[in-house]
Amino acid sequence: MSNACVIGLGKSGVAAARLLKREGWQVILSDRSDSASLRQQQQQLAAEGIPVRLGHTPSLDSTDSPQLIVVSPGVPWDADILNRARELGIETIGEMELAWRYLNAVPWVGITGTNGKTTTTALVAAIFQTAGLNAPACGNIGHAVCDVALEFQNNSRGAQPYAPTKYPDWIIAEISSYQIESAPSVAPRIGVWTTFTPDHLSRHKTLERYYDIKAHLVHQSQLQVINGDDAFLSQEKLNDWQDAYWTSVKGKAFLNCSPDLGTYIEDDWVIFGQEQIVQVSALRMVGAHNLQNLLMAVAVARLADIDKEAIATAIATFPGVPHRLEHICTWQGIDFINDSKATNYDAAQVGLSSVTSPAILIAGGEAKIGDDLAWLQTIQAQAAAVLLIGDAAPAFASRLSQVGYNNYEIVETMARAVSRAAELAPQYQARVVLLSPACASFDRYQNFEQRGDDFRQLSMQLVQ
Repeated sequence: MSNACVIGLGKSGVAAARLLKREGWQVILSDRSDSASLRQQQQQLAAEGIPVRLGHTPSLDSTDSPQLIVVSPGVPWDADILNRARELGIETIGEMELAWRYLNAVPWVGITGTNGKTTTTALVAAIFQTAGLNAPACGNIGHAVCDVALEFQNNSRGAQPYAPTKYPDWIIAEISSYQIESAPSVAPRIGVWTTFTPDHLSRHKTLERYYDIKAHLVHQSQLQVINGDDAFLSQEKLNDWQDAYWTSVKGKAFLNCSPDLGTYIEDDWVIFGQEQIVQVSALRMVGAHNLQNLLMAVAVARLADIDKEAIATAIATFPGVPHRLEHICTWQGIDFINDSKATNYDAAQVGLSSVTSPAILIAGGEAKIGDDLAWLQTIQAQAAAVLLIGDAAPAFASRLSQVGYNNYEIVETMARAVSRAAELAPQYQARVVLLSPACASFDRYQNFEQRGDDFRQLSMQLVQ
């Protein structure tokens, strides 16, 4: 029996381990962290015959070294353990690559970008599903792609890959840069690039490296849909995408392609290939950035031959995605909005500019490298007060002071932030309390979803 090692006890790692186990591999799952919640998962997986080693980094110099290593997205692709594996000739892939080996007979929509990819992915999936297609949203959103492979593969022990009981019609995958760099073979039918701004530079080191990783996925795609309103993609890298289907909320004149290949807005209509598809006013989500997401989703749907009626129905009923400008509750006329998905300055700037001002802003967490100027300017223009949480609080306080904004408080925890926001909002006649952290969540939470759920629970306590 072949041995496999899965590194990282996140949802991707667990899904990969279960898939490998079911496919006949002897699997060990390891994670260098250790906690009560991880130990609970450890017990559950042990009952499934998958041993989990916590607080552990695999050793590759023993006689029982694995033939395959699968890494979760959170494991750096240049980690010492992975470099050593390559030196020893051990195949090393990501969870997305493993899933591709079982699902590459299905057409994929692969959606990447710095911001906007989650909303676009969810909207594309909603359109496909409204059209009656079995098209799960997965990857960096929802289920790990290996979970989809598990669902649609049977338990046959015949020739590999095992015959599926049923394939989905499409895979709608949100794919981060972390996932792309460990999945070189993934080649979607339709690739989508939503936005590109500096992010994850502590891992990818340079902007050019970050760009090249994203570009790999889109170049691998048969058809390419690109947001023409993104300055970097439409100006700096225009020559890289001569055959793409471009979009623009500004109209036909701003397309980087023939109108026959473009998707744009004209007279409150979304136009694809010079055909009216759906009225812009059908979309319920707020924010100009969501019009860009709308255009890309419509382009994908039409390239997949989905009819206009299904597109219009899906868009009119689409509620948005959790943790991205998600309305939680209204308390004393004040809206509490969860934008925990805003994990960098650009996303947080978009979030704050999309809500009614003045707002009480809750920000902070694990800071990222990036240009914060536009975010700070939006705070100056639209935030009545800023409540700072997490490890980044002192640094954010310093930056706010540097630009002359002094109406901030370091409150450290989410509980104190929500309580203090409820006190301050009536004083400043603020109509919105917005969690839009501009930070990763890993200083206090396992992920941005857990952070958003904490905000939701605390906010709901106000109205109960």
